Amino acid sequence: MTEQTDVTQLLLSRIRDVADYPVPGVMFKDITPLLADPAAFAALTETLADLCVRHGATKIVGLEARGFILGAPAALRAGLGFIPVRKAGKLPGATLKQSYDLEYGSAEIEVHAEDLEAGDRVMVIDDVLATGGTAAASLDLIRRSGAEVAGVAVLMELGFLDGRRKLEGALNGAPLEALITV
Repeated sequence: MTEQTDVTQLLLSRIRDVADYPVPGVMFKDITPLLADPAAFAALTETLADLCVRHGATKIVGLEARGFILGAPAALRAGLGFIPVRKAGKLPGATLKQSYDLEYGSAEIEVHAEDLEAGDRVMVIDDVLATGGTAAASLDLIRRSGAEVAGVAVLMELGFLDGRRKLEGALNGAPLEALITV
């Protein structure tokens, strides 16, 4: 087995399936057992930090809320700055906002206007890539700030929701790294 295969197996072994949550028919992928295991969490953090360094990132954006949990330690490990992208209305001061469509309606995310600037290469980190809407909106925010997108890294991609294909245009050639695809 390769080292990456070992890490993938460790991560998979710590993700718990919860049937019929939040609604009947849905199999929820719970990452809290992974976060509770210091060896698995450390392996995840190291892998994400390595991806950021390999893609030349200078800052990491974490998407609310689990992207904060995964992105902040990866930023610390890689020696990079960490920038939270929040739901609208959660940040004080001047912000850049980006709206995006949901299945039924729309939502908005924001970042402090001064946290990203020209010359930054930003890696977006989140726990799951589902439909790709939030990730695409974050890429728009990064580019509007004048920064460059280094890539997107997620712990888990829900392949059956086709988020990768939907995110392709927003990536504009930047890499999308999923550690696990289910």
